[in-house]
Amino acid sequence: MNKSPTWPVSVKGVAVVGGRVALVKNERDEWELPGGRLEPGDGSPEAAVEREIREETGWSVEAGPLLDVWIYQPLPETAPERRVVIVTYGCTVLTPDTEPVVSHEHQQLGLFTAGQVHGLRMPEGYKQSIEAWFHRR
Repeated sequence: MNKSPTWPVSVKGVAVVGGRVALVKNERDEWELPGGRLEPGDGSPEAAVEREIREETGWSVEAGPLLDVWIYQPLPETAPERRVVIVTYGCTVLTPDTEPVVSHEHQQLGLFTAGQVHGLRMPEGYKQSIEAWFHRR
């Protein structure tokens, strides 16, 4: 009997202040949206995004509309079976005057314009979510 795969879910937020989106650099030297896995106390995916962005940037946000859901395969050549379901939300930054700070989970935090995002090393799904949020705003 074939067992269906179970993939982890990661919720991410597109948070923009002053026309620039917050991105964090991960251990694979890729830029990504702040966010992470759902935790039992979160109550909802939106609450998880809000918690994760607060932890990873210091910003308080309100998670808004669902932007996209896609599957990320971080290591296709070495672990083709490993996949993560990515769920992205547009977020309103409630503390735009707070200077964002990088958490211990990431190497770097950067703020990028929509035009700069296209040239960054990051999965296309993130780029599409960022573009969708910039178009909605």
